[in-house]
Amino acid sequence: MLPAPTPDALAHSQRVTAHLRSLIDDAGGWIPFSRYMEAALYAPGLGYYAAGAMKFGAAGDFVTAPEMTPLFGRTLAHAIAPVLAETGGEVLELGAGSGRLAADVLGELERIGALPGRYCILEVSADLRQRQQDTIARERPQLADRVQWLDALPEHFNGVILGNEVLDALPVDLVHGTDAGPQVRGVALDGETFAWQDRPINDPLLRARADALNLAPGYCTEINLAANALIASLAHALDRGLILMIDYGFAAAEYYHPQRHMGTLRAHYRHHALDDPFYLPGLCDLTAHVDFSAVAQAGTAAGLELAGYTSQAGFLLNSGLTELLMQTPPADAAAYLPQANAVQRLVSPAEMGELFKVIGFGKGGIAPLAGFARGDRRHSL
Repeated sequence: MLPAPTPDALAHSQRVTAHLRSLIDDAGGWIPFSRYMEAALYAPGLGYYAAGAMKFGAAGDFVTAPEMTPLFGRTLAHAIAPVLAETGGEVLELGAGSGRLAADVLGELERIGALPGRYCILEVSADLRQRQQDTIARERPQLADRVQWLDALPEHFNGVILGNEVLDALPVDLVHGTDAGPQVRGVALDGETFAWQDRPINDPLLRARADALNLAPGYCTEINLAANALIASLAHALDRGLILMIDYGFAAAEYYHPQRHMGTLRAHYRHHALDDPFYLPGLCDLTAHVDFSAVAQAGTAAGLELAGYTSQAGFLLNSGLTELLMQTPPADAAAYLPQANAVQRLVSPAEMGELFKVIGFGKGGIAPLAGFARGDRRHSL
């Protein structure tokens, strides 16, 4: 049984539903799923990330790595500190969630004497921006003047661009294999409800990507053109430094495996993963796994050097996660055991350690990262 929404939450979902219905009506009765997903997540004042519901942590819909333990952010601080020293640059975090990761990265960079002049956050949600500001003011008041919120990517940037669970939340197109070739799956109205409806693919870029997959009839999957566009934009903005993206997903051979014929699209509601993306619009997060082969191709096509690709477990362990954990004495069970349990979730193949991947791109000749020193999987892309 799924938790019932409060009356206020249900009323909000009904407003979001009305907005989505109007989008479909205005478009002539059909919109591609990417348009539905974009509006459900980001419509101003209505979308999941644009409204005020709790999203992160035990009281929200999912728990991200930074919410589990400060050791995640502290380890990333050690991973990026050499790049900051080499470039004399800054940090730019994309979609900073509750601000927890920023607070932990800043705190560790301060502790090891590696603070950048600025820690920039690019956040499209006014609600989340306010939460991030509150977190920084509460957790790192002495560093608050170093944090700057941006409305758009800077034209020129040196340092580290960091994105944790950003790519999975970008709107995806759905493509469906048929006897006549691939079609784009969209959303129409069936009375008072939303319904799937396939149409021919008119977008040349989407058509080329779909044709290349050679989908069997009945096979449905996602193509994330927005992720490729984001990587290209980041490459254009970065003059010298590192782009580091952490997310759940696979290389193409595994992503489009014949057994994954229903794709990876999921809705997340109060710690439940659902197959129905039409459930309570505005109250559910919508995500799809990342095709890291496509991300790698987008980066190299934009002039970036593929610095590495590995599992989250491999990257964190290479970057010193265990050593940071051991700074808490095991004899202090009350302090040590919760951190050890969180580390187990971060690195266990049965939890986040294998499903989550880390991909890095360099520009301007940065030194190799310790995080990719062992277990680099670039060959699998």
